[in-house]
Amino acid sequence: MKIKYLIPVIAGLAITQHSYAQYAQDALRFSTGQPGGSARIKALGNAGTAIGGDLSSIGNNPAGLGAFTHSEFSLTPELNSSKVSANYFGSNNAASKDQLNLSNASLVLYQRLNTAKGADKSQGWLSLNFGVGYNRTNNFYQNTFYSGRNPNTSIANYYAEQGNANGIATGSLQRGAYDQLLIDNYGTTAAPVYRSNVVGGGPVQTKNAYETGGQSEIDLSMGANYSNKLYLGFGIDITDLRYNSTRFLNEQGLVSVIESGAPVNRAYNSTYEQDQATRGTGFNARFGLIYKPVDAVRIGASFTTPTWYNIDDAYAESLNSTVANHSVPQYGPASYPFNYNLRTPLKVAGGIAVFVGKLGFITGDVEYQDYSSIHLSASGNSGVGDNYFNADNNDVKNLYRSVVNAHVGAEIKADQFYLRGGYGVQGNPLRQYGGEANTVSGGIGYRFGGAYIDATYSHVSSTSTVFPYELTTATNYGAGLKNTFNNVFLTLGFAL
Repeated sequence: MKIKYLIPVIAGLAITQHSYAQYAQDALRFSTGQPGGSARIKALGNAGTAIGGDLSSIGNNPAGLGAFTHSEFSLTPELNSSKVSANYFGSNNAASKDQLNLSNASLVLYQRLNTAKGADKSQGWLSLNFGVGYNRTNNFYQNTFYSGRNPNTSIANYYAEQGNANGIATGSLQRGAYDQLLIDNYGTTAAPVYRSNVVGGGPVQTKNAYETGGQSEIDLSMGANYSNKLYLGFGIDITDLRYNSTRFLNEQGLVSVIESGAPVNRAYNSTYEQDQATRGTGFNARFGLIYKPVDAVRIGASFTTPTWYNIDDAYAESLNSTVANHSVPQYGPASYPFNYNLRTPLKVAGGIAVFVGKLGFITGDVEYQDYSSIHLSASGNSGVGDNYFNADNNDVKNLYRSVVNAHVGAEIKADQFYLRGGYGVQGNPLRQYGGEANTVSGGIGYRFGGAYIDATYSHVSSTSTVFPYELTTATNYGAGLKNTFNNVFLTLGFAL
């Protein structure tokens, strides 16, 4: 039976593991993230729904493409630095990782529409602009490490629970734990009751997790301008996901074993390893509008359909133990390849921007997503029916919830220089554990001729509680994490 104990942070939101079925956690991981974009929009706290005229509109609110009056191209690399600080039963640990990625590459082609000779060229449909872009929407690069003596539980408790629920058939993980003397039958042959053999003051546990990959999309969008008052847009996104993880849970302590008919305590050292490689492709569509009731005010709204993914998942696990005075067989690696479908939540966003002459503007957005609407289903290649995912879909409904995300930002113009700042709150999609992710950002920009350069620094922080394995009978074995991401974005752009 394949169970994944996951401890990632997704754009600052930690998924905590407790009573989750097999795929519900991955479904949430692949449903979160933030829109990719230019350094300018990142500096504004990702508040870009109502602004328009920025290449981020291609993958955000396509109506913003209608505000362009020329063709333009830009490129935005990013440097991501993550740090996870952990406290596990009073022991403090930390792990970090740096990664250079391409955040955004975008091109907009301006196309003025013909008007009748002698007609007012500021009225009616004025332009229809087309955009194509690449956006990185999620980063999975992260290392996590925590260690401490756990006086309450052992992963052997998990093996025992699995044995009681599913038996210890040959080839199962719980059978591996049984053969390695980590659990035993404390009942009868006819009515087995499996329990942990771990004794003493609790094992020393060390968890290491190494995660890489991300999600990205290719955006094809168009935006139209009507009388410089109303802007309408439509886009299609082709999405891609890559996720890789390797996790080790090492446990050292004492187990009670039978020697010469009597129980004795022996030292053990056990490592449970999990490896996962996931690939997927999908698509969605987005619609948007921006309306200017007066020149100083812009009101924007966008609607993004769910993303429909087809996902290939390759998972393997192994259990290797040593027990003093005993020779025990090793388990695995056991592999579980699988293919399935995922539908992510739709997203609705609204925003307003107020311009103060040529001095700059203030803008704000809100977004709504219901993560309890995530749905997993069987694919034609999975070899199972949709009822296979009943437990996961029930967990989605019971453990996840809807969220409202908020973003605010401001830009000040001083001749050719621009100063920007922003703040964002990403809601917690979990009913328990986890927490909001808070983003503070700032940046500068410089315009010269038909070119520009923008630089942004973004700091994302959140706290969470994670669990090294899954138990139905205990919750007092979690690690407290503080997750921080320090990201730098640099955009180079020019008019065509």
